[in-house]
Amino acid sequence: MKRLLLDVNVVLDVLLDRRPFADASAAVWAAVEQGRAEGLLAAHAVTTIHYLNARAVGVRMAGDTTDALLGVFDVAPVDDVVLRAAVGLGWKDFEDAVTAAAARRAKCDALVTRNPKDFPRSPVRILTPAEAMAWITATRTARPS
Repeated sequence: MKRLLLDVNVVLDVLLDRRPFADASAAVWAAVEQGRAEGLLAAHAVTTIHYLNARAVGVRMAGDTTDALLGVFDVAPVDDVVLRAAVGLGWKDFEDAVTAAAARRAKCDALVTRNPKDFPRSPVRILTPAEAMAWITATRTARPS
């Protein structure tokens, strides 16, 4: 089973029904809920998602949503090892570097984002939501030889 770390934009596409991205992102989320893939969120992403969602739908609903997210997704820790690895990547966007470093430390097979260009020379495979779904589907239908 593929172990996928979802970037903030993928989760927000679903929560805020951002078109035209919501459908592909929702398919990845559904694959996680159905047990077809393991889904993770970087620890720092959970706070960002909660903050941005609260601005859109209010604090109470955002709290309920965060609780529901934690029921579906595991959390990839962000500790000093992850932060130092992120610094070592030397990227302009530190948050993206932390996300990639967290995915690597959590032994994810891929990081799913709508913005692959934000993850240059990533230590883990970068996939768009559509690419992730194709990969999940191909893995499930492939027969061992």
